This record gives sequence, C-alpha cells and structure tokens, in this order.
Amino acid sequence: MKLPRRKFLYLAAGASALPAVSRIARAQTYPARPVRILVGFPPAGNSDIHARLIAHWLSERLGQQFVVENRAGAGGSLATETVVRAAPDGYTLLQAASNDSWNATLYDNLKFNFVRDVAAVASVSRTAGVLVVHPSIAAKSLPELIAYAKANPGKLTVASAGIGSAPHVFWQLFKSMADVNMLHIPYRGGGPALTDVLGGQVQVYFATITSSIEYVRTGRLRALAVTTSTRAEVFPDIPTVSEFVPGYEASGWQGVVAPKSTPAEIVDKLNREINAALVDAKMKARLADLGAAPFANSPAEFRKFIAEYTEKWAKVIRAANIKAE
Repeated sequence: MKLPRRKFLYLAAGASALPAVSRIARAQTYPARPVRILVGFPPAGNSDIHARLIAHWLSERLGQQFVVENRAGAGGSLATETVVRAAPDGYTLLQAASNDSWNATLYDNLKFNFVRDVAAVASVSRTAGVLVVHPSIAAKSLPELIAYAKANPGKLTVASAGIGSAPHVFWQLFKSMADVNMLHIPYRGGGPALTDVLGGQVQVYFATITSSIEYVRTGRLRALAVTTSTRAEVFPDIPTVSEFVPGYEASGWQGVVAPKSTPAEIVDKLNREINAALVDAKMKARLADLGAAPFANSPAEFRKFIAEYTEKWAKVIRAANIKAE
C-alpha cells in the first residue's frame, strides 16, 4: 500500500524524533539503580576521600546510591581501564585525577588512551604542592635554596613518593626550569618520604599541603614556596615558586569521568549536580581541609583541560625519561 506523501512525512518526522525523546527520557530517569564510582587507590587517600564526598552528595541529590569501589593497581590505571571498558550508560564512573594524565606517558603498555577513551563529566578540585625543607638547611627562601643547589650540585637530596608521583614530577619541572641538580630519593609512598624529611635524612620535598601543614606551623619543616600560580589560602605569607621561577606552575586535579560515548544528557546532569556541590559552603570547607580548591567546569572545558594538562606533563616526563617501575 502506498502512503500519501503528507502521511509519510508525518510518520518519518515522528520516527526521527524518537531517539531524542528516548535520550531525554533516559536522562530524566537516571539514575534508576545504584552507580559505581571507581577509585584507583586504597581507601583514605586523596582520590578516595574526594570520591566519597561526591558520592555522598550525588546520593542525596539524585535519590540513588553512588557507591565508591576501590580498585588499586598500576598507579591507578587498573580502575581507569575498568571504567574505559564499562558500558557507557552512566552507571560506572571514575574518580579520575592527575595520575591518569601522567600515566598516559609513564606507562608504555596501557590498553587505552585516557584523553580519547573517557567522557569528561566534571572537574572537582585543584590541589597545590608546597616545597618544604628540613630546618637544618640554611636556606630561608627559595632563591637561597636555588643558589645553594647551584653552588653544590648533587649535594642536596630531594624525596618523592615514588617514580611518577606528584612530588617527583613537580620536582622534575622545577629542576628543569630552575636549572638545579639534587639527588632524587624515591620512596614507596608519601608517608615514608615525609618521615625521612622530618628526620633530616632527606632535605627537600614537594609535599602536599594537607600532609605538611601542621609540621610547617610547628616549625618541624620550613615551607619555601607553593607550586600553584597563586598563593595558597592556608599559606598566604608563603610565596609561589613562580615568583622566583617565572612560568612554573604545578598542581594536581580531581574530577569525575565516564566511559566514552556516555549519553550527553547523563553527563550534563552529573555535571550540573557536581558543580552545585562546589558552591556549597560545607563542601568548600571540606575541600579546603584537603588543601584543595573547588574547580568547576563544563564537560567541554574539563575535556580541554585534561588534554592540555596531559600534554604539558608528557613533555616533562619525556624530557626526564621517567618510566613507571
């Protein structure tokens, strides 16, 4: 039977509208069941705490449980690969962080491309590092430390939390830009590194503000500079590295990503809810306790940030020939 032209066009228009209606309905009903947020590290770490803050917020706002699942291994890459390979339906998310950007260059055998294979959902925070030294070091300022290091190449030791960790890559960028040479001592984690810096076995360390703030306040460590481009709210009197090494900026980030091809309507819904959290006074205070500042973006802005951040640190890691152990 041949349909009249007007009726055919009417039916065709209705059929073409079905996918859009379906997508809208899917976003309106999402989430219809619990959602997993994977974390690539053990409980109680920075990524885990961020994930639990966001999970609690989303659970209350969206009426379904957002459950944090810790899947540690390969510098966080195990969890990332799990999410990359998950169904792109919004029910498996990743608490992503700076390590995902660094791992893209640190590991030669990753089975995914972090920038290409995830959907950027929402950035959450930026975190600063702080360059601290043991009080036995004569340098009272960053220029004095740089001058001493140049006059005594290889004499000072600098700790890190391990190959490819934030303290390590922050140090490598500083080393190249300030043209200094210190002996790098990698540890298996930030705790052991900080312990030896406190004990004077190692002199220099790019610490997190959270781990070092009380030691700085009590004089057990001397803070010379923060790594972000602006001074930290909790350390207003401590200069930035860039005040003496122009152009230096090093910070970590936390955010939420999903598998590539996750529906835009679901991504946008999660982005709106997470951005609402970042202006909440209690959430802002909790982030401040972690030495972090809220970092809100649209999905497109966050995607652009991830790509640029990953490329910036790829250059640093390649120049220093750093490879994951």
